[in-house]
Amino acid sequence: MRPGIQAHHLTRSDLERSDPVLPRIAQLLAPYRGKIALVLVAVVAAAGLTSLVPFLTRAVFDDALFPLDGSPPHLGLLGWLVAAMCLIPVLASLISIVQNWLTSTVGNSAMADLRGDLFEHLQRMELAFFTATKTGAIQSRLANDVAGVRTVLTDTATSIVQNSVTVTAAFVSMVVLSWQLTILTLVMMPLFVWLQLQVGKRRQRLARKTQESLSEMTAITEEALSVSGILLAKVFNRHEAEVERYREANRRQTRLQVEQAMTGRTFFAVVQTTFSITPAVIYLAAGWIIAGRLPVGADALTAGTLVAFTTLQGRLQMPLLQLMRVSLDVQTSLALFRRIFEYVDLEPAIVDRPGAIDLPVDEVKGRVELKDVWFRYPEPRELSGSVISDRFQRAEEPPVAEEVAQQPSRDPVETWALRNVNLVVEPGQLAAIVGPSGSGKTTTTYLVPRFFDVTEGSVSIDGHDVRDLTIDSLADLVGMVTQEPYLFHGTIRDNLAYARPDATREEIEQAARDANIHDRIMSFPAGYETVTGERGYRLSGGEKQRLAIARVLLKDPPILILDEATSALDNETERLVQEALERATRARTTIAIAHRLSTIRSSDVIFGLVDGEVVERGTHDELLADPEGLYARLWQEQLRARRG
Repeated sequence: MRPGIQAHHLTRSDLERSDPVLPRIAQLLAPYRGKIALVLVAVVAAAGLTSLVPFLTRAVFDDALFPLDGSPPHLGLLGWLVAAMCLIPVLASLISIVQNWLTSTVGNSAMADLRGDLFEHLQRMELAFFTATKTGAIQSRLANDVAGVRTVLTDTATSIVQNSVTVTAAFVSMVVLSWQLTILTLVMMPLFVWLQLQVGKRRQRLARKTQESLSEMTAITEEALSVSGILLAKVFNRHEAEVERYREANRRQTRLQVEQAMTGRTFFAVVQTTFSITPAVIYLAAGWIIAGRLPVGADALTAGTLVAFTTLQGRLQMPLLQLMRVSLDVQTSLALFRRIFEYVDLEPAIVDRPGAIDLPVDEVKGRVELKDVWFRYPEPRELSGSVISDRFQRAEEPPVAEEVAQQPSRDPVETWALRNVNLVVEPGQLAAIVGPSGSGKTTTTYLVPRFFDVTEGSVSIDGHDVRDLTIDSLADLVGMVTQEPYLFHGTIRDNLAYARPDATREEIEQAARDANIHDRIMSFPAGYETVTGERGYRLSGGEKQRLAIARVLLKDPPILILDEATSALDNETERLVQEALERATRARTTIAIAHRLSTIRSSDVIFGLVDGEVVERGTHDELLADPEGLYARLWQEQLRARRG
């Protein structure tokens, strides 16, 4: 990750006490300091050239057209002065072109770095973050918020420097020409600066509200216009309700946009009006000075000086207005930067421990053990309109598992998803987990690949606590087929190769054969180049399931987790999937969550879970021997359902 947006573990109180946004923006631009230096040189050069024009104007009047010594016009001098006045804008324009190219390159590159690093950081966040946060809210920060700071990184910084240099040069030139008129010109500036600060604070608040509203709109769009969302609306005839939900969010966004756009308009109208009438006031003051009403140096106030001074006033007006507008834009953008950095500052809960080791796949036997495991899900909290893990609102670091284990008190049983779970799966065994819905079956399997960390106890592979293994190493060891496999919008070949991008065509097709899906793929006109559609909706449930099995076979992990992989399938499809699963479970440790108990009769060991506790364990025959046991009751219920 780039140093400019390096992640830090902050508490909410830290964020309230400090405002590190500007230094971090500077760090974000640090890799481009060479180009930025060239931009500054170009800005100073352009400002220096244009600041010469008023002095040339004074020379035209006082030395060439109307010489102060009363001599006739000096046409030769006039020609040189006019040539210089024509050449300066040409040179300034050429410099401006180079400056704009450099600015655009730096700004867009820095924005790409910010967007890429934010995406990288989000990829490392734990699963709990995404289960507690709206996908649309995440997308909004990645797209809308980053896009919202685009002008700051591409134009605003240069505009501030350019206009600051221009204003400084104009101010110095005005003082040189007439310090008396300069004081009169700038007498209102302190009031304008104070008013600008007040407007800026209001615009920051509105900018945050506007982005939060836009985030909500993005979330509604992502939910309602996804394939699942459209299907749900059609099934329950909720089109009008979805449209009204979006329209209401859209109306709120419109109100905020209008309010944000109008904030400060009165202020700028007053400033612009003041600047517009100032030359008239200067003419009046000049008349009083020349007439002796104001004894402050009438001898130095020539016609050329007056023309040059009012010219400088015109040059001062626009940069000052732009600086004020840009200042407000910067304050608006700072609100967006804070939203972006809030996500960056969320340290992932699942990270490599110091000294974590890589466990090579070819050295793994596949023994899995859960020992004295207690687990509960963290409570979600709010952060700028997005739900996040509760650890962010704590004043101190969350306790590690060992520290929690030493605490004598326990919360009520209802808060625990798993309670004192102990189970062992030996190398090469097929272990099944059964139980009613909500008993903790999926949660148990999620602890093995460290999608979540145990609250107490330990999960180990071949005697190694999974927290002592690197996350990358652990990902190579464990494969998973879920009940609803995810396929991205791409070709079948791309979806399969996601498990192993370097896999050959022969390896991909062999994995498909082993998963009983190769012949079906070849029946499609485009074969392996068939596009699956959004979330694989162009394929049937059994086809998606077998593709998911083929994908994990291509990965070839020593430990396999099957999360109700045959539920909701017809008998023929279930047979094909079951055959594929039998091939997948050979020579590897497998943990299967079973919905249809007929698929796990041959399991080496079956664990029964109720309310997060292991209530029984044994083989199919051993568990059926206890008619009052959980497994026996579930078996009889499924037999009756099948007969009925």
